[in-house]
Amino acid sequence: MAEAYIVAAARTAGGRKGGRLASWHPADLAASVLDSLVDRTKVDPAQIEDVIMGCVMQAGEQSNNIARNAVMASKLPESVPATSVDRQCGSSQQALHFAAQAVMAGSMDIVIAAGVESMTRVPMGLASQLPAKNGFGHYKSPGIEKKYPNIMFSQFTGAEMMAEKYGLSKDQLDEYSYNSHQRAIAATQAGKFRDEIVPLQITRADNTTDTHHIDEGIRFDASLDGIKGVKLIAENGKHTAASASQICDGASGVLVVNERGLKSLGVKPLARIHHMTMMGGDPVIMLDAPLHATRRALEKAGMSIDDIDLFEVNEAFAAVPVAWLQTTGADPERLNVNGGAIALGHPLGGSGTKLMTTLVNALKQRGKRYGLQTMCEGGGMANVTIVERL
Repeated sequence: MAEAYIVAAARTAGGRKGGRLASWHPADLAASVLDSLVDRTKVDPAQIEDVIMGCVMQAGEQSNNIARNAVMASKLPESVPATSVDRQCGSSQQALHFAAQAVMAGSMDIVIAAGVESMTRVPMGLASQLPAKNGFGHYKSPGIEKKYPNIMFSQFTGAEMMAEKYGLSKDQLDEYSYNSHQRAIAATQAGKFRDEIVPLQITRADNTTDTHHIDEGIRFDASLDGIKGVKLIAENGKHTAASASQICDGASGVLVVNERGLKSLGVKPLARIHHMTMMGGDPVIMLDAPLHATRRALEKAGMSIDDIDLFEVNEAFAAVPVAWLQTTGADPERLNVNGGAIALGHPLGGSGTKLMTTLVNALKQRGKRYGLQTMCEGGGMANVTIVERL
């Protein structure tokens, strides 16, 4: 079995809903990342054998195979095929797994794994807004209703269930959220994201232009008191908009190769894919699969939690990383060291390779070896990826 290596990683800076990236079509947004990966490695674009792209809301401007549309909008030749993946929030992390599996099997040598989501132009939930029949919504088939009568398909509900199940207080969630902003602020001001971000040209309402290169969701004036004062999402709940991930526009991607690909490109790898795990869990609570999947991944990899130097756990809601820390016993100083989706935004299908881009760069900047990435996914699933910096 061949090895899988990441040789380039890039992402756009996140844009708020209706914000600085609202004018960018998602195909063009993703194409900017594909082009950056080509530029960073100087690969002949015709050598790329596939583009696997995560996207959750595959409707409207993100329908009709957004991956292929992104290829057509990029500098890649039309000979490069592409396919779109939906594993909910883990879509582009799964794209990375598929790309790694392809080069490890030897069926391909050079593959791009990427993700995109324009949550401004293709709103969350758009793909499921079909007429209900016989009292059942689009997702609630009679078979699902019979097996899971209490299923709500609401991640807000799942987040509150997690807080209750793991005994988390609102103060814990608010403090975690505040720290996410503080870490994102520190990372931005120190230039930690500079090498991973693809600058984009934007046009303002007054027709003046600017370069978008800083994550728009960061609240540079965030205060703990301000976060604590945000209205609760649900009465008697524990989460607020300040302790949930931000709606975000963005794209990301990584270039994955095997040994033949390394030789062909003549580049040095950034990291090696050390282990990959996928796992399903309770679809009602939905969000705690990363806790169990992390345990399984470490067991299968023959590692302990202390063997991992840095962690990226997606901050869909503050309850997820806080419960993950509580369950795994991981060092909180190693988790989301440059902030997470609460501060930086969560562009759904674009988040998987976004987190990997940040993880690989953070390992390099800190001179660390092993990184682990995981995230909760709709339907009660989780992906775990362990990488080794080279």
